[in-house]
Amino acid sequence: MVAKRIIRYANLVGREKVLAGSDCGFGSSARTNPAIQPEIVWPKLQAMADGARLATQRLWLLVAAWTVID
Repeated sequence: MVAKRIIRYANLVGREKVLAGSDCGFGSSARTNPAIQPEIVWPKLQAMADGARLATQRLWLLVAAWTVID
């Protein structure tokens, strides 16, 4: 799902203009009792990293393969 969204957006605006990131949503202000528990935050960040990796492979590595051929 993450990779699909990144790729869809990259196809609209150009892959050079896309950077995956979170719009926070993790209750990031410093607290002793966080709004979102780490058990939720880390899997979300992992999903974003995995999706970004897949999108990068689909959007850029194919181009790199063609560049090597030239």
